[in-house]
Amino acid sequence: MNPLSRFSINQMTVKQLALPELTEACVRLGVPAVGLWREPVAEYGLDATAKLVRDAGLSVTSLCRGGFLTATDEGDRARALEDNRAAIDEAATLGTDTLVMVSGGLPVGSRDLVAARERIADALSVLAPYAAERGVRLAIEPLHPMFASDRCVVSTLDQALDLAERFPADQVGVVVDTYHIWWDDRAPAAVARAGATGRIHSFQLADWTTPLPAGVLNGRGQLGDGAIDMREWRERVESAGWTGFIEVELFNDGLWARDGVEVLEETAGRFVDCAG
Repeated sequence: MNPLSRFSINQMTVKQLALPELTEACVRLGVPAVGLWREPVAEYGLDATAKLVRDAGLSVTSLCRGGFLTATDEGDRARALEDNRAAIDEAATLGTDTLVMVSGGLPVGSRDLVAARERIADALSVLAPYAAERGVRLAIEPLHPMFASDRCVVSTLDQALDLAERFPADQVGVVVDTYHIWWDDRAPAAVARAGATGRIHSFQLADWTTPLPAGVLNGRGQLGDGAIDMREWRERVESAGWTGFIEVELFNDGLWARDGVEVLEETAGRFVDCAG
C-alpha cells in the first residue's frame, strides 16, 4: 500500500509554491490530494485551478476558508453571508465537498462569547441549505483559545459540535485539527462523539512547538518537532470512523523561507514517520 495514499498537503504549508509548481510536485512525489485556499485560487483563477488539479489527477480535500460570521452590524452580516455563498460556489467548482469554516472572533467592543456563537448558528441556518444544494458540507473548525478574541470564538471540539448538531450531519460537521485541540482532555470523547454522528468532515495535522512566534498565528510546527503524538491522534480519529484524507496544514515562517518542493517532500516523509 502506498504510505501516502491518505496524505493531503494543505496549500498553506507550501504557500511559496505557485499552483502549477504545487501540482507538478505532488504528481512527481506521489501526493494524491491537496487542500486549497481561496486567495491563491482566486489569483490563479477559479476555473483554471479546477482544471489544473483535475488534469493532474489530484483530489481536493477542502477549501479554506469560509466563516467570520460573528458581526453585529447588519451590513457586515449581509456581506459575510454573500462571501460565504461565494466560497461555497468556489468549493463546488473545485470539486471538494468540504468548506472549512473559521467562525470569527468577538466584534469590536464586545465581550459576549455566547451571543457571538449564536450569531454563527443563525448564519449557518442560512448557509447550510445553500451548501447542501451544491454538494458542499460546512466544517466548523475550533481554534485554540488564544484565538478566541480576534479569530474564532469556537475554541473546543465540543463547542463546534454543539453548533453542528443543530443541523443535519451531511450539511454541517467539524474539523479535527491536532494543533488546536491536542491540549483538551475532553477532546478524545468529542472525537468519538463526532464520529458516532458522522460529523468529522476534515482531519488536519500540525505540531505544537514552543516558544510561539510573535503574533502566534504562524506557530504550527512541522510534524515530529513538537509535543503532539500524531500517530495516537490518527488512531483515535480513525477509530471514530474517519477513512478520508489527512491534511497537513502548517503556518510556519521558517518553512515558508525554504524551497517549497523540499518542504513538501519533507512533510510527506514526516507524515509517514510520525502518523503512518
